[in-house]
Amino acid sequence: MSATGQRDTPPELEIRRRLFKKGLRYRVDYPVIAKPRRRGDIVFPRLKLAIFVDGCFWHGCPIHGTWPKSNADFWRKKIETNQARDIDTNERLREQGWLVLRFWEHESPDEVVDRIIDVVEVRKSELARPTDLERERD
Repeated sequence: MSATGQRDTPPELEIRRRLFKKGLRYRVDYPVIAKPRRRGDIVFPRLKLAIFVDGCFWHGCPIHGTWPKSNADFWRKKIETNQARDIDTNERLREQGWLVLRFWEHESPDEVVDRIIDVVEVRKSELARPTDLERERD
């Protein structure tokens, strides 16, 4: 388990490859909150869109997550701490106007990429719309 890195996991790499092929450009392992330090797996900073690809074991997937029998208390606490940090990160980012998307590592990369592209297009169109203040000036 210690061999699993925090970034560049196979599901992340596959999603990033497909996004890049579709012409999207993004930041990888990008700091979205300074303190406490939180980094998005795939981030579109201008669109305030943070994407996380969560590992089934490490984040307690309800479908594939398992609770180890060896050193059970340690692992339960570790996974529950990760889940609490995920919720805290989501809340902090949303308070700052970010949109957070979370995907499980087992989800289809094609479906994940399609969802991300849909959201990126919506966020871009929202940025392109004039604000109420800009409309009043015209």
